[in-house]
Amino acid sequence: MAKDLYDADFYAWTARQAALLRAGRLAEADIAHIAEEIESMGKTEKRELVSRLSVLLLHLLKWRFQPARRSASWEATVRVQRDDLADHLRDNPSLRATLDGAVADAYRKAAILATGETGLRRDTFPATCPWSVAQILDEDFWPE
Repeated sequence: MAKDLYDADFYAWTARQAALLRAGRLAEADIAHIAEEIESMGKTEKRELVSRLSVLLLHLLKWRFQPARRSASWEATVRVQRDDLADHLRDNPSLRATLDGAVADAYRKAAILATGETGLRRDTFPATCPWSVAQILDEDFWPE
């Protein structure tokens, strides 16, 4: 029954599993799928970290390599992403341990996007992220 509900109506399945857990009826709970969903939630938090870093790094690259096109919009995007990243890391402090890898993943994406958005050649941008995690997250850092 739980597997059928999991496949047929995920929302109903979540409500049912929450009720079972709150009632302490663990033997009736769909433990395998609950574990899978919890693991998936953790992966979602990591993906959000990489996604926000990608947007931030894209705008830092544009800021650095297209200084004549700098705008209030680019600045606002950088500030908002830094603020959102600070919130995300405060809510998920264990993600700090993954920052180096997340920056590497995000930078690959950001460099691809920067090539498309700026019209500059891919080799214009460094092969690896030129900034430290501390610089990337520092609200006073602006690459020149």
